[in-house]
Amino acid sequence: MEPVYSAVITTARLLWLAEGLKFKVSGVENVPKTGPGVVAFNHTGYLDFTYAGIPAYLQGRRYVRFMAKKEVFDNKYGGPIMRALKHIPVDREQGGESYRTAVEYLKRGELVGVYPEATISRSFELKAFKSGAARMALEANAPIIPTVIWGAQRVWTKGHPKRLGRSNYKIMVGVAEPLEPIGDADALTAKLHKVMSEKLLELQDAYGEHPQGEFWVPARLGGSAPTLEEANRLDAQEKAERAAKRAAREDEGR
Repeated sequence: MEPVYSAVITTARLLWLAEGLKFKVSGVENVPKTGPGVVAFNHTGYLDFTYAGIPAYLQGRRYVRFMAKKEVFDNKYGGPIMRALKHIPVDREQGGESYRTAVEYLKRGELVGVYPEATISRSFELKAFKSGAARMALEANAPIIPTVIWGAQRVWTKGHPKRLGRSNYKIMVGVAEPLEPIGDADALTAKLHKVMSEKLLELQDAYGEHPQGEFWVPARLGGSAPTLEEANRLDAQEKAERAAKRAAREDEGR
């Protein structure tokens, strides 16, 4: 039992109750009751990780150590909490240390949460996956637990205002059967993408109405979200702008 993690979960559940969020969680039995696991989940909003840990908690109150960008740990309010929960800071420019930490956690029998897409998908479709989840699973001999969330983007996502009031939104969390750490990283990553794509379609079909023109609905389903190709262009543009700003700051410091 971890008092801080337990207290945070209790607080989160009270907030979800106040928001009126309606959860439908499936596949809890696919989370191992003991031992390591790489919890790979899709990224549609800023609060995905809070929902991605629900299946593990329902499966014997297990805790997930999430990998998150280091800026969250630098925050004077969020940082102490993230460190107390033993989450793993990720420096996007130098990810080697966070990778090694994640592997160590796995070898100790922990569950480690990771976004294979690395960044939020503006299209709400699955982006191309990085190979990190597969590589750490292979190195630590830990299964990958494919986890898909649908509906979280309605609460708070990139480019749209947060909706943390009483919304009564439905959020679905589905866990597919674990993938054994077999083969090479590229093949395992491709398999993970396929399994999560199938689970995403399954959850979308079961979700109910996807109103035409809504920002949180993928273009494929008649929504106003950008297509995957359009979203990729926006991401590339944003990345280039960040790099230009960073270069400008470095020049000013010389």
